[in-house]
Amino acid sequence: MITWLIIGVTALVSYMAFQNSALMNKLQFNAAKIIHKKEYYRLVSHAFIHANWTHLLVNMFVLYFFGRNIEAYFGYYFGNRAIAYYLLLYFGGILASNIWSLIKQQNNYYYNAVGASGAVSAVLFAAIFFNPWEKLYLFAIVPIPGILFAVGYLFYSYQKGKKGNDNVAHDAHFLGAIFGFIFPILLKPDLLGQFIEKLFAFM
Repeated sequence: MITWLIIGVTALVSYMAFQNSALMNKLQFNAAKIIHKKEYYRLVSHAFIHANWTHLLVNMFVLYFFGRNIEAYFGYYFGNRAIAYYLLLYFGGILASNIWSLIKQQNNYYYNAVGASGAVSAVLFAAIFFNPWEKLYLFAIVPIPGILFAVGYLFYSYQKGKKGNDNVAHDAHFLGAIFGFIFPILLKPDLLGQFIEKLFAFM
C-alpha cells in the first residue's frame, strides 16, 4: 500500500503544480535557494512535482511495478520494519540523487529541477539487487535481464551527465540508482553474499 500512497500524493501534488505555476516555482529544486535562502524543504518537495504528464506517468509507472516488488522483498527480509525502510529508501533516494547538483549549482539561481526520477531509480535498482536476473522490458517491449539493464543504465546516465547537453538530470538518475543498489546492503550486509550467489547462478 505504501507504493500506492506515494503515487497518489505525487500525482495530486503534480496536478496541483500543473495548474499553479507559483506552486511549481515554490516546490522545485533550486540549489542556490536551498543553500543561500535556507529553503531546505526543496530537497524533498521537488520529487512530488513533475515537468508534464509524460514525466509524471513514466515515473509512476516504473514505481508501481518495482515498488510493489520492494514491498515484498522488504516484508520478507525486514518484517515489521519494512515500511520504515521503504520510506528510507525512497526519501534517501531523493536526497542522494541531488547531492552533486546541490554542490555544482549552489550559486546558480537559474537552475531548477523537478521529478521523482532519483527516488524511482533507487527503488528500481534495489529491486534489481534482490533479483538481478529478473527480466525488465526496455521501452515496455524488449526483455532484458535486470543486471544488464542496470549496467547499461549507469553507463548511459554517466555519459549523458558528462555531456550535459539536454534538459535531463542524468546525474540524479545515476546517484539515485547507486544509492538504491547499496541501501539493502547497508541494512543487512549478509544480502551482498546472496546477491553474488544469484548473480553467478545463471553464469
